Amino acid sequence: MSTDPRIDAYIAKAAPFAQPILIHIRALIHRALPQAEETIKWSMPHFMLGGKNVAAMAAFKAHCALVIHGDGRQGQKDQGSMGQYGKIGTLADLPAEADLTANLSAAAERVQTVGTALKPRPAKTPKAAIGMPEAFAAALAQVPTAQAAFDAFAPSHRREYLEWIVEARRADTRDKRIAQAVEWIAEGKKRNWKYEGC
Repeated sequence: MSTDPRIDAYIAKAAPFAQPILIHIRALIHRALPQAEETIKWSMPHFMLGGKNVAAMAAFKAHCALVIHGDGRQGQKDQGSMGQYGKIGTLADLPAEADLTANLSAAAERVQTVGTALKPRPAKTPKAAIGMPEAFAAALAQVPTAQAAFDAFAPSHRREYLEWIVEARRADTRDKRIAQAVEWIAEGKKRNWKYEGC
């Protein structure tokens, strides 16, 4: 059993009601997962296999929480609490040890075979290209420094200017935006330069 002294300290600092609960959960996790490694993440005790999160526990002012990563929220007693098992105020609030052991074993199998993610992230659909408005192209061409800077921008920064210009509903608004864009671009400024470093 690999233990972390920071978890000993975490339990020692917890409220008296929480200490036996945390000790029990910790021992149960190590019985279910003898190879579990302990650490502190996000200021909470975590239990990992191969560096991947399997479970976590936490103590609050009036209750404790147990999280089994990737186990969803089924059976959660209290939607306002962390973890699947609601607010744990006493040992009696925990499910049967056999149920917890089964859930921990299933979580361990998930992280060892497919990782902690239950579903792969969907591939991002590329955004549709925005055509260069003729008036903007002409304005850039008249200011070589602006044209060179625009061409050197990353595609995302060019897109920000193009979106800003084509979203103008009125011609006079579009013309003002083109003039402003050429001025900023000639100075090497990205569209949202005002917010950089905020």
